[in-house]
Amino acid sequence: MDEQLGLVGRMVPVSGTATQRGFCVAAVLDGPVRSPAATRELVIDFMYLDLETCTRCRGTDANLEAALADSTRVLDAAGVDVSVRKTLVASAEQARALGFVSSPTIRVNGRDIALELRESSCAECGEACGCDGDIDCRVWVWQGQEHTQAPTAMIVDAILREAYSNQERAAASAPGAAGVPGNLERFFAGKARLVAPDAGCCSPAEQAACCEPSAKASCCGDASSGACGCR
Repeated sequence: MDEQLGLVGRMVPVSGTATQRGFCVAAVLDGPVRSPAATRELVIDFMYLDLETCTRCRGTDANLEAALADSTRVLDAAGVDVSVRKTLVASAEQARALGFVSSPTIRVNGRDIALELRESSCAECGEACGCDGDIDCRVWVWQGQEHTQAPTAMIVDAILREAYSNQERAAASAPGAAGVPGNLERFFAGKARLVAPDAGCCSPAEQAACCEPSAKASCCGDASSGACGCR
């Protein structure tokens, strides 16, 4: 009997000659299989600078959704409850409060899934803040290869490692030096300059909270147009 699996072993005769006859153990389900009640919780944080134009943020967001879809059955069977928080980081103050040092960032229970911090020039974010391309975004290292978008397999691996960890681990601090990196300071300063003071437009921090990320284009419009749709 395997009590952990909820199975009952039963001896079943096997046909054959006298010398071949014997018995095998057949597993018979003792009632319907049910997922156990959630015993652990995983909180996944996805933080980014731009989901409208940045291909790194958009691609990582899509790969995160794919990773969640791929791991759902395993997590359900293990009794792990998953919640996802997606956060547009719109100011240096917000970045400092979050310990946000590079875009995009994924954390599982407070632990950055990237084991090292690498970045390279991101044309889309440089254009979004009017910084002439002088903005770097994250490069993900997975199995010895660099990727501009977090690979689905890398995200799944991080989720399952945390889900099956045998002990509660303290949340790791974000990689990099304390405070807001100059790279992000330039981005936020550039975005602020693009907001026309006389257009009655919301500040980037206000736009971060006014609507869902998927509604930014229709709600806030294009910052380069000198106005947003919030006011």
